[in-house]
Amino acid sequence: MKRLWRRRLGVANVLPTECKWGSTMEVADCAVNRYVPEMNCVGAITALVLVAVSAGASPRPAPNVVLLLTDDLGWQDVTCYDVDAPSPMETPNIDALAKKGVQFWQGYAPAPTCAPTRCAIMSGIHPARAQKTHVVGGHPPTPHHKTAHRMMPPWYSGRMSEDTFTLAKAMQKAGYVTGHCGKWHMAINHNAYPQPEDQGFDWTRSSRGATEPMRPNRLVGFSTRKADDPFRLDENGYAFHQNSEDAMTFVREHKDRPFFLYYATWLVHTPIHTRSKARLRKYCEKLGVALPENPNEWKIEGQSNPFYCAMVEELDYHVGRLMRLLETTDDPRWPGHKLMENTYVIFTSDNGGMEGHPGEVITDNYPLDRGKISIMEGGIRVPLIITGPGIQAGMQSEVLVNGLDFYPTILSLVGAKPARDQLLDGCDLKPLLLNNPVDPDLVRNADGSVRDTMVWHFPNSVALESAIRVGDYKLVKNYEKSLHPPLELYRLYNSEGEKVRRVDIEESKNLVDVMPERARSMHQALMKRLEGMKASYPYNNPHCRFNLPNKQQVPRVVSETREGGKVTLLFESNGAKVVRANLLVTDNGGARYEEWDRLPATVQADGKVTAELLENTTHYVFNLIDENQFLVSYPDLPGQGTVRKENKKYSDYALPVRR
Repeated sequence: MKRLWRRRLGVANVLPTECKWGSTMEVADCAVNRYVPEMNCVGAITALVLVAVSAGASPRPAPNVVLLLTDDLGWQDVTCYDVDAPSPMETPNIDALAKKGVQFWQGYAPAPTCAPTRCAIMSGIHPARAQKTHVVGGHPPTPHHKTAHRMMPPWYSGRMSEDTFTLAKAMQKAGYVTGHCGKWHMAINHNAYPQPEDQGFDWTRSSRGATEPMRPNRLVGFSTRKADDPFRLDENGYAFHQNSEDAMTFVREHKDRPFFLYYATWLVHTPIHTRSKARLRKYCEKLGVALPENPNEWKIEGQSNPFYCAMVEELDYHVGRLMRLLETTDDPRWPGHKLMENTYVIFTSDNGGMEGHPGEVITDNYPLDRGKISIMEGGIRVPLIITGPGIQAGMQSEVLVNGLDFYPTILSLVGAKPARDQLLDGCDLKPLLLNNPVDPDLVRNADGSVRDTMVWHFPNSVALESAIRVGDYKLVKNYEKSLHPPLELYRLYNSEGEKVRRVDIEESKNLVDVMPERARSMHQALMKRLEGMKASYPYNNPHCRFNLPNKQQVPRVVSETREGGKVTLLFESNGAKVVRANLLVTDNGGARYEEWDRLPATVQADGKVTAELLENTTHYVFNLIDENQFLVSYPDLPGQGTVRKENKKYSDYALPVRR
């Protein structure tokens, strides 16, 4: 492809498709600060090399990468993403970052909650394929309330497997020093195994900094300028935030090597508060609201929460501090240049904005529907900005992209490769970023076809949904049909012609009855993809108090026996055929981070189920699934809410292995 090479501040913003980062390109890339006439790739490289050599320019070293993942930041919480009513949050630093690279308007998280998105980004594996679809996990499937809920989520893993060849491990193999700071949450608990150092990070810090809960509430104990105040205000009136300091410390300590920094902010997750009294007052005045008498409440609808607005501004401030550090720090590997000139920055969020929790309205993702914990647009669409060498500034892109794309893209940008035969569910965005960020044809699947489809799977919480996006259309499948229609079809955009036009990003006009054939084909495509990833689906709850069809036909367990490592369950079908069975096992029953795994069991024609225990199993539970998708557990287990309320473990109700 022939392209015009334009120079801006000595950095190429458009590179030819044929050129790849290599020794010749490294010498040529920042050699001149002028326009180069359109020419073929070889001719351009030759011309630039001659200029570079004559100017005595040093070769460009391997680029750095900063992956900045915010927590619960909504698509409409950032000023540069305003589409209708302006956001009251002030985000000048994030807005400035968007002007330096590509701002994606259709950027998506892999999941609508924290842990599955983080695992998907770090592993490159879709949450459905990884069986990691929600936070925590690693316990037997039970409904939240044993009799109130018609359905229950399936088993899902408590963590990313410790043997995963993570993005961090791939970067280590490519010669990078790897750093993590902030939130992790890729295990059953923030502090449970495996931790960042187990997954490929040379350096890790996890301080929550200023997001630590205020005591006794968020209207008491604001920060001061006193030297002994652990959250003392800086010269600009912002509270000291160790999470931000850690990110900057990593850069300062490792700037002499190619580095990969995974900066996972704790902002703007709950608890919703600000340690700056002045900033809280500022937003009260700006919004025209008064502080509540109850410090734990905020009941005004919309983007009206002054605590949250202050948090978003604080996030922006700390993003700005890191960007200024990169912009003003000399690059010891590249004399005469600053770190930012050779650093790719990816800024995004782990899921859509959290609109609220009991007693508090946090934000509003409108015009997007719903928010975190849903795969409607408000729960999965996120801010996404990418800047760096070779990426044209000031680009606005409507190309469909996803956090799953980060793994292959980062490796491609730095000239590294995934492990042999490694499956990555995302696409390499390098051709898009370095050539034409508005051309969707540059995003290709592994087979070379243009990627126009994405799938989400969230069979969890009260949502119980899956979704598929194909071009301009999105289909949502609801498993809990008593709350929502089985299928919802929306046309989000009209991309026919030269300009992409907004149609129904609100997801307000269900087109299933208008376009039944499209709904049918998209549903078939969704299920084919989920089956290909061996996804797990919600189960019907035989204990719910509602009269569900076929509930009276669920199988009944007769007895259970164990001989050595072999366990056997006898059952009566009671009218419904048992189509499969699972054995849930744990090897640390009763431990603080008790974790359960799921194993297949064999269903025999004579009403018998057999399975083999793993070595060191301490407790186990049988699951029978009948032809109507009812799940019967043996022993019978209480609801998740009861387990937590009674401060017990699932092993307290399971079958023990006494050795």
